[in-house]
Parts: sequence; C-alpha cells; structure tokens
Amino acid sequence: MALNDIALCARALIRIGAAPIESFDDGTAESEIAGALFPPVRDALLSAYAWSFATGQVALSQLMTPPLADYDHAYQLPTDFLRALSAGTGTRGRGLNYRIARGALHTNADAVILTYVFRPEEEEFPPYFDQALIARLSAEFTIPVTESTSRAEAHFAMAEAEFKRARQIDAQQDTPGKIEDFTLITART
Repeated sequence: MALNDIALCARALIRIGAAPIESFDDGTAESEIAGALFPPVRDALLSAYAWSFATGQVALSQLMTPPLADYDHAYQLPTDFLRALSAGTGTRGRGLNYRIARGALHTNADAVILTYVFRPEEEEFPPYFDQALIARLSAEFTIPVTESTSRAEAHFAMAEAEFKRARQIDAQQDTPGKIEDFTLITART
C-alpha cells in the first residue's frame, strides 16, 4: 500500500505514542510539528544515499550566462534535484569534471547528461524506504512531542538501523559495480 506524506507522519507519531494526524492543518501540536519537519527530513534521507527509486538521468539545458571563472558553461538543474551523482556527455552519464554552484552545474562540456537523486512522490517510495523514513520521522518528532531525550536517542538508534537495512535492500537492485580503467590492470596487458 502506497503511503502519502500524512500517512507516513501519522505512523511515525503512533510509534512515539502520540495521536496520528489527519492533515498538516488540523490544529494540533503534532500536525504543526509534522508539517514543519516532514519535508526537510524526507529530503535529507533521500539525499543521504543514491536510492534506485530516486535516481534519474536528464539532459540539462544550458544557461545564457556562463560562470565567472573556472568553467565555460552553466546548466540549469532540474526542479526535483536533490543531489548530483555524476555528469557526462553523449551516451555516458559520468566522466565530466563539474561543480554545482548557486543552483547550476558548471562544466566545460557543450552538452551534459546529469545522473542525480531526485524527489519522487511519496506514493512511489518502496516499503523498505517507507520504514526507514517512518523511523527517522519518529526520532525527529520525539523531543518536540514527548520532550524525552532518552526516548529520542533510542528512536535515533532504531532509525539508523532501519536506514542501513533499507540501503542494503536497495543496493541489491542493481548490478554490482566493477573496476574500470584501473592502471595496474592496464599495465599488465
């Protein structure tokens, strides 16, 4: 069952013994806390790892104004951009030297393919990520809702364990990486 932002926050609140919310505007302290903390916690957890369900590639549009120094071209980042993984050109999504600065990608290439972590809709999160996000939200909600630092520490430890488990599951959904262009191997041939 796909969960939306309210359902994710409601489950996190239940985990800490608080009443679930119906919306971010229902007038309770829990809804105000959830509404304030959900977006940054979600984005931080998505940005913390190259999740398979939140990784995409896009050809970037060049901006009219070039960077002041170091690079020849600037490119507009996508609106759902959270974190760059690599940049390439042609049919490769990696291999370019680049820098992200002030909401743009700077490089010397005439065209750029960006591999990046994006913000998918909450309903697109797989169950293992839902559990990691719920655990992290419950940890973040604990102090403002219950004012208990010891409970918060326990929830942060559980959140870290859920994050590791989710990363492990997600890592199994891709071909393992291999070493390419390693100089010692090249020297032996």
